[in-house]
Amino acid sequence: MCPGYFFLKRQISLWRARARAPFHIDAFVMLPDHLHCMWTLPDGDSDFSFRWNAIKIAFSRRIPAGAYRSVSRIGKRECGIWQRRFWEHTIRDDADYAAHVDYIHFNPVKHGRVAGVADWPYSSFHRAVAMGQYPVDWAGDGVVADVGGDG
Repeated sequence: MCPGYFFLKRQISLWRARARAPFHIDAFVMLPDHLHCMWTLPDGDSDFSFRWNAIKIAFSRRIPAGAYRSVSRIGKRECGIWQRRFWEHTIRDDADYAAHVDYIHFNPVKHGRVAGVADWPYSSFHRAVAMGQYPVDWAGDGVVADVGGDG
């Protein structure tokens, strides 16, 4: 599972990155081995790479000293928890947006972490339920098996 302190550190890292380069988090889910986010950036700004880099740096600085890193990662001043690349997708229309938000929220069920979407605490699903966007018992009806990314 995702220890609560990692979740808190991730949130702090996100807020610090957002102070330098604003963005809105439309949807997110964090699993033990990967995460998914969908953001809206300000008009005319498409620099999501800067934002991911800022998040990674802020988060990595909070990892306890002595955590294992390979010689290659030490030489490149990289923390061992991040993959070097990420997948991005420009949303085409409302249907594409909805499919990606559903995919993000359904991901813990897809990976066998929980039986129901509402059972996973590290997700924007709960915020979406509170806003009336989903029923609390939403079961992923109609979720596309893989809209892309990690799987």
